[in-house]
Formats: sequence, C-alpha cells, structure tokens
Amino acid sequence: MSTKKAKTKNEASSSRGGVGGESVVADCGRNKSTCGYCKSSTRSSISHGLWTERLTVNDYQALLDRGWRRSGCFLYKPEMDKTCCPSYTIRLKASDFVPSKEQQRVRRRLERFLDGELDAKPSEQTEYQDVSFSREVSGSVRKSLGAAKREQNNEVEPIMKDLAEQIDNAVQRCIQSGEFPSNIQIPKASVKRVLSAKRKKLAEGSEELVYTSNIAFPIVAAIKHTESSERGKNVEDNRLSPEAVSEKLLSAMNKVEEFTGFSVKVSKGHINFLSATGVTSSDRNEGEESLCATTTKSSSNKLHARKRKLEMHLKRSSFDPEEYELYKRYQLKVHNDKPESISETSYKRFLVDTPLIEVPPSGYDDEEKVPPCGFGSFHQQYRVDDRLIAVGVIDILPNCLSSKYLFWDPDFASLSLGNYSALQEIDWVKQNQAHCSTLEYYYLGYYIHSCNKMRYKAAYRPSELLCPLLYQWVPFEVAKPLLDKKPYSVLSNFTKDSLSSSSPKAYETIVESTREHEDMEQGETNDDDGDEMYNSDEDSDSSRNRNDIANILISLDGPRLRYKDIPRIKNPVVQKQLESMLINYRKVVGTELSERMVYELR
Repeated sequence: MSTKKAKTKNEASSSRGGVGGESVVADCGRNKSTCGYCKSSTRSSISHGLWTERLTVNDYQALLDRGWRRSGCFLYKPEMDKTCCPSYTIRLKASDFVPSKEQQRVRRRLERFLDGELDAKPSEQTEYQDVSFSREVSGSVRKSLGAAKREQNNEVEPIMKDLAEQIDNAVQRCIQSGEFPSNIQIPKASVKRVLSAKRKKLAEGSEELVYTSNIAFPIVAAIKHTESSERGKNVEDNRLSPEAVSEKLLSAMNKVEEFTGFSVKVSKGHINFLSATGVTSSDRNEGEESLCATTTKSSSNKLHARKRKLEMHLKRSSFDPEEYELYKRYQLKVHNDKPESISETSYKRFLVDTPLIEVPPSGYDDEEKVPPCGFGSFHQQYRVDDRLIAVGVIDILPNCLSSKYLFWDPDFASLSLGNYSALQEIDWVKQNQAHCSTLEYYYLGYYIHSCNKMRYKAAYRPSELLCPLLYQWVPFEVAKPLLDKKPYSVLSNFTKDSLSSSSPKAYETIVESTREHEDMEQGETNDDDGDEMYNSDEDSDSSRNRNDIANILISLDGPRLRYKDIPRIKNPVVQKQLESMLINYRKVVGTELSERMVYELR
C-alpha cells in the first residue's frame, strides 16, 4: 500500500515538473529592444518573455534546454532567426573538461597569491641587512658577483615569470573585452632584464628601469597576419600600432605594482617595469650592487611571505548589504555604470529575486537525489582573510550548475577571478556528481559568436551549443564553421536517412521543431505596438492549431483547466486572440512544458 502511495506521489510530482509543486507563468509575448552587444540604436534585439514567481527546478532545466534564460523572475528566449545577435546556450560536461594552459596559469597565480608570493613585502630590518651585506663586500668579490650577475642576465628569474604572466593575463582581458581579435595566435610574453649599462640612460627620476617586454610587436604582427589571411592582400591601414597595443595592455594590468613592487610604464611600444630604488647608479659596479640587493630581497620575500586564506561560502539567494556594496563598486569601476543607474531595487530584481522553488537536500525518496545544498538559486561568496572579493550568482538544477553572473572586487582584477570562479564551479559539479548522478553539466549562459566579448566562453572545452531549431546539443568544433559564415545557423542538419533511423519520439520532436520554425518564419510581426505581442500563421489550419493547444494547462483565477475543457468563448475575436497567444506560447516552450506548466491568464 505504501509503495502505491509513493508511486502515486512521484507520478503527480512528475506531472507538475518534479519536486516542489507546480510552475506558473504569465506570457509577456514578443519584446523588441536596443542591443547591448552590437550597440544597435534600433530595436533590433528580439526575444519572447515569460514572467513567473513560481518555477520548479525541473521545469527551468527543461526551459534552459530550449534556449531560455532568466533575469530575476523574468524568463526570456531570443528569437534566433530575427534578433540581431543570435545567442546560443553553451554548456560543457564537467567530467570531460580539459583546462587550457591559460586556465591552469589562472589557478596557479591565485595559489601563489594565497601563498603570499605575489605581493609579500619584507620587513625593514631584512631589507637593511641585505643591502648592508652587499655594500660591505670587498672589491674583488664585488667584481665576481658582477660577473656572475652578467652571466645570469639571460636566465629567467621567478619575478620575470610573474611579470610575463601579468602581461599574458592582460592580453586575455583585452581579447575578452574585444580590444584584440579573438582568433589570433599570440605567443606568450617574455620579460627581459635591462642591462645595467642601459639602465642609467633609461632611468626616469628616482625610478630605475629593471625589466622590459616587447610583446606589443608580435601582437601587431599576429593581427596583421590574421587580417591579411581573412581579407586578402588589401588590408586596411587602421591596424593597431605597437604603441597603441602597449597602452591597452598597460590599462589592463590593473594594480600590477601592488603585487610585484614595480611601477609600469610604456615607451615606444615596450612595456617597462621600473623600481624606485633611490640609487643613482653613479657607476656600473654600484648598479650591480643594487641588483644584488634586489635579488636577495626578492629571495627573502618567500621566507617572510604572509599566507592568505581563501574561503568559499554557498548560500541561498538573499539580499546581503556587503554583497550589494561590492556589486556597486564592480559596476562603477569595471562597467563604468553611472551611480544613479544602480539601486537596491534594480540589484534585487536582477540578482536576488528568483522564481525557483527551493528543494532541500533531504526529505524525498531515494529516487529524488539532490546535492547536499539542495536545488535552487544561490550566491557563492569568495573571501580572502574574511574580505569579500567576489560573488557568483548561480542556479543549481537537476542536470547542471547554471552560471548567471559574477561580480568581483576591482582591487583584485589581476587574479582573473572570472576565470577562477568558472574553474571552481566546474570542480563543484564534478564533486557533487557523487550525490546527484544526473548533475553532469556546467552551463555558461549564452554564447554570441558575432560578439568578441562573448567568445571567451568557447575556451572552456569541450563545449556544446544548443541547436535553435531541433534543440539538440552540437559540439562547438562542429558549430564554429557554420557560425563563421553567418551569425544565425541551424546547427543540426538531418538527412532523410538519419530521420528514418531515429526513434519515433525523436522523429516527432524533429517534425514538431521544423514545423515550429516554419510557422515562426511565416508569422512575421508589424510595428504596431498593440499587434506585435502575439502573432500566428493566418493561413494555418485552425482546427490543427486548436488540437495542438487542447491540453495546455490554464489558470483562470484559481482553477486549473485544460484548454479543451474551457467553455467555448462566445466572442470570436477574443477567442481568436487567445488561441493565437496559446499557439505562440506552445511554440516557444514546447508541447511537454505547455501541458505541464500553468499558463496564467492575467
């Protein structure tokens, strides 16, 4: 008897979108707006919207797998064949993830920061003793030290590796921001020590030039080569110069002196690292003494480094004043938002409010396995020595961790916290598969191939893009050649042979998706604000449409009824408008969800 009750409970739960009750949505129809990606001045960004205050995690998972995303309680799905910047849902299977060399460097850099190696400062006593020792060395020994130092000029010191990584990180930030093309092959930066003979000539005031890098020149050459290959021989003359590239890299190297003890300047395309030594280097040997002292001081840094503690706290989505203050700093300094555009209300609406119905970690049958934190919307806090440095806004769902937004402390920009948090979230999925076997994927949001700022997401490999027509996942390597040709492309192409070999259910899905695509192409809208919300194919067979929407679950001020069970509306104009709305709703959410979620008539 108890088994039958449990089974009945599970079946009812499944019919309502899984654990946590039922989903209720209100249709907002088609929305047109200006685009934040291509900066279009016209209303070229086109999407379909739903408003919801109750949404089960299973239903939201299904919506993600049909190209939907959420902003607070508002759900939206780009109309891919009409919008200016087609947005493809991108994901990767956590267990298959292979970090790139750059991603491995991000992890190592933060580890060195926590070990105190990047910005540890020695005590005054240590610095005084080291300098005194070097100045008390006899002339002959000093010459030997100078000779040894000259022999080491071509060797790579640890600090040179750190500075080179700072530059490499700046290059990646410029690529992510769209300042450099994303499809160029750039060599790793190299940093060289400036010979003491040249150091005096290049010194600026009390600052002494110690290291330099010419990475701007191979970057310019790589851009030129790529543009030549893509456009032919007649390349435009507005390419970046080494001077402009070095200036962009300098701008991207935020707070580098805080972690290295050097100030950074650019000159004639070179990136120069200067040290405020206070020594005039009246002769070459004194310059060598300064080098000796600096090297000894650098070695002592590791001995006296103060270790830091990184803690990560996962908490349910809720308003936190400390998080809000960090969000304001991030938006003002990183995105250059105007202060008047940031408010608690807009912050809550964007990153705190959520329609997802919480699922606790226990209390359900064994069949309903959940991770220790449960399912729902969360804020992942990153703290260093109890200082809040970043917050990741995420949704944890039955099949995935969906990354929504990340904001971080601008003082820690050099740590690449965006990349580091993504790596941590991928690791979290791997670790929690032991508790929830269906939790396999990491969703990175939307990928826009026509927007350079979004292409960094494809660096997390092997990734997949969602086909906007058949809602099947396609490897990025397969999709990329298609997107290189045009921004919108149907990524899954089926031949008659592959259709005939498909299962009946898969065949029905393909036929339905194809018909949906054809209907949407025919159902163009006009510019009248009253008519652009809902559109249907005027020439389509009305009886077929009525059958398609017969089982849509509708809420009429409380009672839930299937559309077929609602008494026929006497006013034919009203009935036609309602059926048009339901037809479009079914197209954008799919048959299964349209019959499972509650469609609320307001």
